[in-house]
Amino acid sequence: MSPVRPRVTLIGRRLDAHHHALRDFLTRAAQPFEWLEEGTPAADEVMQSRGLAAADLPVLIDGTEVMAAATVERVAEAWRISARPSKTSYDLVIVGAGPAGLAAAVYAASDGLSTLLVEEDLPGGQASYTSRIENFFGFPDGIGGAELARMAGRQAERFGAELILQRGVTAGAVSAAGSFELEVQGSHEVDTPLVIAATGMVWRRLDVPGVQELLGRGVYYGAGRGEAASCEELDVVVVGGGNSAGQAAMHLATAGARVVMVVRGSHLASSMSAYLVDRIAPHPGINVRMETRVETVDAVAERLAGVSIRTGDAEPERIPAQLLFICIGGQPRTEWASDLGVRTDPAEYILTGPDLLERGERPADWPLARDPLALETSVPGLLAAGDVRSGSTKRVGGAVGEGAMAVALAHRRLEELAAPAGDR
Repeated sequence: MSPVRPRVTLIGRRLDAHHHALRDFLTRAAQPFEWLEEGTPAADEVMQSRGLAAADLPVLIDGTEVMAAATVERVAEAWRISARPSKTSYDLVIVGAGPAGLAAAVYAASDGLSTLLVEEDLPGGQASYTSRIENFFGFPDGIGGAELARMAGRQAERFGAELILQRGVTAGAVSAAGSFELEVQGSHEVDTPLVIAATGMVWRRLDVPGVQELLGRGVYYGAGRGEAASCEELDVVVVGGGNSAGQAAMHLATAGARVVMVVRGSHLASSMSAYLVDRIAPHPGINVRMETRVETVDAVAERLAGVSIRTGDAEPERIPAQLLFICIGGQPRTEWASDLGVRTDPAEYILTGPDLLERGERPADWPLARDPLALETSVPGLLAAGDVRSGSTKRVGGAVGEGAMAVALAHRRLEELAAPAGDR
């Protein structure tokens, strides 16, 4: 992972989708930066001193280095975030760098396994969008999700794990000998006897007219950490009733926004931790609308201007909004599973261990003379951990525990593979 840069400045337009993507990238990478809005005196002064024009936006200044027309891809390449694998064979490959994948990388590398972790985005998964995780063991004052992910990534690297970011696994197959042959983006092939799938989830989409067209221009998925600093005195809508929505509402309201929470359920306590419920209820900057849903969104000059909501069977009500944050849970990233023969439940989460048994019996196509290990999928040697796994707790602490447990089970599988064929 790239070390934290001491001085980064980003100049751009807050409600430009491409500029937002870069700002979001820096925020979720836990890279501190100063944001200068185009047209402000501070931005004009920097642009003029560097001989830059509006056509060069967004501009990223890293110390003495200037990158005009900056993009996430160009920054990732310049900071060597998206390096290629250094080897063609590893003891263990982990796919996904959320809390489960990062924990697995730390424990595997510290145990001496040659470990490759591959992530198509940034470390942290959905946790990287979270402004503050307050109920994670060992952090009594809380910690930002992106900051936790950065520290975990650095810890894994210190033990010798290799982290490949901004490059996903584009293809995979199981060889006749039972090992895994994976292709990492950029046509880099690696093989391994063990894989831990920690691919997590992606944000569930809000199927409402106007949302897709306004993404990055006032409508965002996740908690909007990069937007909170500039939302004072703005009207903000947060959709969702879980912890991510509650944390977003608190973070935005504390920054001075007027927040309306739109929640489909009838009680916050049914889906949100008690400590958040207790803080949201009395907060003067948060108005919670229960049993309410978003009907439409509308724009002025291609920017979000209002949200129409409906409570129960009442008539739709339009409320002003310059920002809309959608935190309605996620869908498992398991589109790859069927290609490898990995079984999933009806909601497409990966089945593991006892959940693979049929009336107490092993599946007919299970090839080994033992039951699947606790986190093992329907493919021997392919383990699953974290949010992507059926039955997981969907908590950071649970994901970290499963990542550690997956490594312990990986050692058992390695011992099994090292045994004579007749003993397997």
